[in-house]
Amino acid sequence: MPLAPFAASDAASRGRRHSEVAPAYRSEYQRDRDRIVHCGAFRRLEYKTQVFVNHEGDLFRTRLTHSIEVAQIGRSIARTLQLNEDLTEAISLAHDLGHTPFGHSGQDALNACMQEYGGFEHNLQSLRVVDVLEERYAEFPGLNLTFESREGILKHCSVKNAEQLGDIGRRFIEKQQASLEAQVANLADEIAYNNHDVDDGLRSGLITIDQLREIRLFGKQYDEVVKRHPGVTERVRIHEIVRRMINRLVVDLVDESRRRLTASQVQSIDEVRAAGSSLIGFSDAMRDESLELKRFLRTALYNHYRVRRMTRKAEQIVADLFQVFMGDRRLLPPQFQDKLEAGQGDALARARVVADYIAGMTDRYAIREHKRLFDPVELT
Repeated sequence: MPLAPFAASDAASRGRRHSEVAPAYRSEYQRDRDRIVHCGAFRRLEYKTQVFVNHEGDLFRTRLTHSIEVAQIGRSIARTLQLNEDLTEAISLAHDLGHTPFGHSGQDALNACMQEYGGFEHNLQSLRVVDVLEERYAEFPGLNLTFESREGILKHCSVKNAEQLGDIGRRFIEKQQASLEAQVANLADEIAYNNHDVDDGLRSGLITIDQLREIRLFGKQYDEVVKRHPGVTERVRIHEIVRRMINRLVVDLVDESRRRLTASQVQSIDEVRAAGSSLIGFSDAMRDESLELKRFLRTALYNHYRVRRMTRKAEQIVADLFQVFMGDRRLLPPQFQDKLEAGQGDALARARVVADYIAGMTDRYAIREHKRLFDPVELT
């Protein structure tokens, strides 16, 4: 299927930070995707929390499985709207590369530690991973991704931070929109995490079907599944409900986005950037149902006392690690000590290196590192 005129394309790409010979048998955005899939930060997502810490069960989502689900949903939407599937997939797979261990609790704890050093935000860290931290290529630092992939990774950014980012931060200063592919990846992320958190929440027993039946988006699908398939097991029933919820959201998103694109009459990616608002989105009715589900999950799942206990431990681990590494740089692994050599008297530089080290940890590595440093019995 040919690309729509407002889709991103190799021909219209703003290129890479470091010039490279064009790939022979794949597109520029396929090259981006391949570099992301092969990088170390992507592999570490397998052991980073989505909601439940890795060791709590083998069937709960991780940042890696979440990213794959986002890519699958994003590609489906992009294909239907005649957008660039490869770019959508690259952004989807890379959007969480900079996420800390222990999910949002880890991010919040590291942000609190970094307040006097400029704060910490995982979108900015994901960009830092692909621009600087990955060390794989002889000719440039990072992964040297295209402008469009980097733009899509940076979903949110303050004007203050944007001013330090050059061309990639300009749209936040000029109030422009990202590419349609980036907009699709952003909402595919929302669809994926809301629905798989329902699935994982039910699997964990922390939320119940009776509670969810009061939520419109779930309740409508529940009634339909029970009517059509009265004899299935509860596990199959839940899967049927969740997949139908995803389908409803995707269909609504495609229909509403088509309506917006037609009304806007955009004919190029530059016109998309200049549009006054996002051209990819849900209808008002579906947005209300989605928000209702998000509020329920926040109250019933993310703030469940068992999740809060896990969150509290995670916050303590991150805070302890940050404090001890800031207090004694000699406790850092040699490669991180080396990064401090040029600016060893600079507290800001030290804090950023410490944050890079902690953010790159998996859940289980952070737990082990904390035990090595604070458990008097653990000597290695």
